[in-house]
Amino acid sequence: MKIVIVGAGAMGCLFAGLLARAGHELILFDKNPDRVHAIRCSGINIEQDGGGIQAPMAAVYSDIAPAGTADLLLLLVKAYDTGHAVQACLPAIGPATTVLTLQNGLGNIEAISRCVPLSQILAGTTAQGATLLGHGRVRYAGQGETVLGALAPEAISRAEAVRDVFRNCGIPTVVASHITAALWTKLLVNAGINALTAILQIQNGIVGSQEQVHAVMRRAVLEGAEIVARLGIELPYPDPLARTEDVCRATGANISSMLQDIRAGRRTEIDSINGMIASHGRQLGIATPVNSLLTCLVKSMGFSGAS
Repeated sequence: MKIVIVGAGAMGCLFAGLLARAGHELILFDKNPDRVHAIRCSGINIEQDGGGIQAPMAAVYSDIAPAGTADLLLLLVKAYDTGHAVQACLPAIGPATTVLTLQNGLGNIEAISRCVPLSQILAGTTAQGATLLGHGRVRYAGQGETVLGALAPEAISRAEAVRDVFRNCGIPTVVASHITAALWTKLLVNAGINALTAILQIQNGIVGSQEQVHAVMRRAVLEGAEIVARLGIELPYPDPLARTEDVCRATGANISSMLQDIRAGRRTEIDSINGMIASHGRQLGIATPVNSLLTCLVKSMGFSGAS
């Protein structure tokens, strides 16, 4: 399969290394020319306990034109870059191309569907853990399940095909019948963990184990759960707070993507996570004081970019 991965951050490099190792034709696209040059020279290096993975990566571009038409285009850029990334990648998207987003937050599907028919779009979440160490260098923090879903009935076969490709590369993957519920589940978990780790400069595990921090996490998650209930979405986990606590324990030593962004001086995805809950709250007349406050605090740290 010819696969174009858009975004050479932690997840982009992790998926690129795993898919290239399995023999797929892999093309990596990133707007940062320094990152492109470094990966072209040194490839992808994935560090993990018990050994690592090194994958040469000659097909790395900051201009999508040489890539040609992809069978699968996997979007792993930050949520605020989705619209621009899809526009830049249009030369690689043909009628048979499947476009998959595994990005954080909400709003990515809407941005993609302005340019690509829903029948070609898949959405999903991944619990794979990775920390970016440098250009093309990631620390594999732990294997987790990837969940895919189709947005139109005719795209189910596309989801099943991508699932099989991922499984054959050692990426545990399932197809969900209701992907919107899976996206909201991931959003609530991220809303409970990411902003607090960024503000307090702590690892994920402390969010669930320190009493005062846990109290804030609880309120952030339950505000989101109230919105989910109002929207009539049935989550795959009956207790979203317990699910968030489980993730805190399972990823206790992890440094969240939002904390990585803050430390690197990059713009965060706060608007697509806690900010998205606050936005839905305003539309539905549901108070979301904790998510609104967390959004403002992360923005006040100076790295969130324009609203």
